Amino acid sequence: MASGHGERSELAGGKLVLDHPAPAVARLTISNPERRNALDHDILNALAETMPQLDRGIEIRCVMITGDGDIFSAGYDIGGIPEETFSDDAEALVAHPFHAAMEAVSAHPYPTLAAINGHCLGGGLELAVRCDLRLARVGAKLGMPPAKLGLIYSHTGLQKFIDVVGYARTKELFLTGRNISAPRAMAIGLINDTVPDERLADEAVAFAAETAEGAPLSARGNKRAIETLNANPRLTQEQERELIELRQSCFASEDFREGIRAFGEKRKPEWRGR
Repeated sequence: MASGHGERSELAGGKLVLDHPAPAVARLTISNPERRNALDHDILNALAETMPQLDRGIEIRCVMITGDGDIFSAGYDIGGIPEETFSDDAEALVAHPFHAAMEAVSAHPYPTLAAINGHCLGGGLELAVRCDLRLARVGAKLGMPPAKLGLIYSHTGLQKFIDVVGYARTKELFLTGRNISAPRAMAIGLINDTVPDERLADEAVAFAAETAEGAPLSARGNKRAIETLNANPRLTQEQERELIELRQSCFASEDFREGIRAFGEKRKPEWRGR
């Protein structure tokens, strides 16, 4: 898979586009306008296959996910499933390709950024929540409609929301089914920041590029440590030992020495990932 700056690849029959808008940044754009960027089998399978391919040494150090046009994603693409096969087909979509895609995003070792360019609903919002960082247009609306669809959400998805916004806010999102504004989403911790609508694309690329400039060992190590601590409020002795060893490993690395030198010399460091 090509990764040169400016190169572009069409995946999922063109419904998912991969490009590289800045050094060490990969951008995946959902482009399914006829279905309001809904997540279908093709897009989800492409996400699940592509995310692991974007972990290649230090070549790509931030992955950005966004939508084409004025919608991030309207969620699962289940609207066109025939009545006679709806039960099986809807469950198959949600249970396998969606789960695999979400887990692939969560498992990515480097920082991930959701650039929420418009309405972000249902499974689209879970996709954003699976990312480490989230920027949104001021005019975006975010919401979880299971209460209005008769859907009981997956426990893995619910846990991600609890991790991000807490127990009470997760209940608010899932039990009311209300769409909330981007400023409200920022106030409850669902997103990190809002930007003016017309500046979202440029601001998101700049944010991703800044994130990608960090030391690769630090990005991977800190992300792993934060997620371990979040998932395990009481560490086992083995987990604590692993985190101590993870931290100690940086002191012997070339990148730590390079970072100290570059800081003292007031220049950008040249990372090697070791």
